Order: sequence, then C-alpha cells, then structure tokens
Amino acid sequence: MARAAVPGRLTGRLVWRIARLVENRTETPTARTVVFDVPGWPGHLPGQHVDVRLTAEDGYSTQRSYSIAAPADGETLELTVQRVDDGEVSPYLTDGLSIGDPVELRGPVGGWFVWRPDDPRPVLLIAGGAGIVPLMAMIRARRAAGVQVPFRLIYSVRTPDDRYYTAPLRRLERVGDGLDVAYVYTRTAPENWSRPLGRIGADDITAHGWPPDFEPLCFVCGPTGFVETVASILIDLGHDPGAIKTERFGPTGG
Repeated sequence: MARAAVPGRLTGRLVWRIARLVENRTETPTARTVVFDVPGWPGHLPGQHVDVRLTAEDGYSTQRSYSIAAPADGETLELTVQRVDDGEVSPYLTDGLSIGDPVELRGPVGGWFVWRPDDPRPVLLIAGGAGIVPLMAMIRARRAAGVQVPFRLIYSVRTPDDRYYTAPLRRLERVGDGLDVAYVYTRTAPENWSRPLGRIGADDITAHGWPPDFEPLCFVCGPTGFVETVASILIDLGHDPGAIKTERFGPTGG
C-alpha cells in the first residue's frame, strides 16, 4: 500500500473517500474493530477521528464520528465501534458489513486531542469505557515510533467483559518498555480483585498516575460525566490545566 506523504495532516479541505472493509475482529460482545482500505488517505495523528457516512437507496443519509484506533499506516484505517442496538450507523458497521463492502469516510478530524511522538513529557491516559479507542492509537503510535516516553493508562470499565484490547494491552505491557496499565471496575471485578467496586477517584489517579511535579501530558476520554470528574480531580491534585486534554462523547443515536 502507498504510504501517506504527510501523516497527520491537520489542514486542508476534508473530502469524502470510499473505504472498503478488509478486516474485522471482535473486541467485546458489543464492540468490533473494523479495518478499511482508504485509497488516497492523507495520514493522521493518534487521537484524531473520522466521520462515517451511510446513504440509503432512497437517498437518505446519516453520519457519525468515530475515533481512529491505530496510528497512520499507509492507506489502512482502523476504527473500533460500540454497537448501539437501536442506532442507525453502528449496527451496520459492527454486524452489517462484509469484506469488500464500501462506506464513505471523511477526515482526519481534530488537532487538539492528539499526541506527537516527539513530545518528551510523560503521558497519563485515563479512559472510561469506549474512550480507550483514541488512547489506544496513542499507545500503538508510541510503540511504532520506538520512543521511550513513559505511558501510564488508567482504564475504567463496568466489568472485565467490557474491556477493549485486552490481549494487545497485555502484550504491550509485557514488552517492558514503559507502559503501565491499571483497571478500575465499577460493577463487577475479577475474582480476588483488591480494589472495591466504584467509580474512579483521586486515590486511583494518585496510585496509578504521575505526580504533578513530573509535569505529565494528560489525556482523558469517555462519557461527559466521567471526563468532567477526572479533569476536576487532576486539577485538584495540582496538575497543570493546560496539560489536560479531554475528549468526551454522549448519546448520538449510534
């Protein structure tokens, strides 16, 4: 596949491109990663997202935005999609596509919530549920770039079955090159899990994050309430508000 000449382009006119499904894989009982070949894809930075548009035979059209799940790799693009059972787009992306089927994509979108491999600051990633997707792109980009910037991930989910990327994260942790992963469970935890069930709090961030005097770059992604809570905790703990980057999602109709 052709390599993008300018990965992570943040300017220029966005155009709709025809993408074709080349692979899909299950992440959780309700989420799938879909991999597309996108001819002419200009490249992207970890943390950016795309718009996906579906058009019916009668001309009705609808679109949704999805975070990119992996770093730039030529004309290949990965999205991880959480299925909303009564949604218009997500059920088609997770269950209705066959290999070779087309969809329309536009992007990359977003220039604030991105991580660049040449940034030397330690990184703290805090995800709630599906908010792990753009953060996983950052983790994978770090590995692909071969940089040694230390990363810490705190991942809050309802149950162990709700975790995305369980096997890839375990493999990356075992490499031992500076990625640490901690989980927070709010509904059900693995057997013999020591932390009580409950939402993420200051104790979790203190125990598994970076202290403020390390001046880390913090990325927080998840539902609106989760993001607002975590950002407030980080500020209360003394982290620089200018180094806290947030991205939130809410009900969109799927």
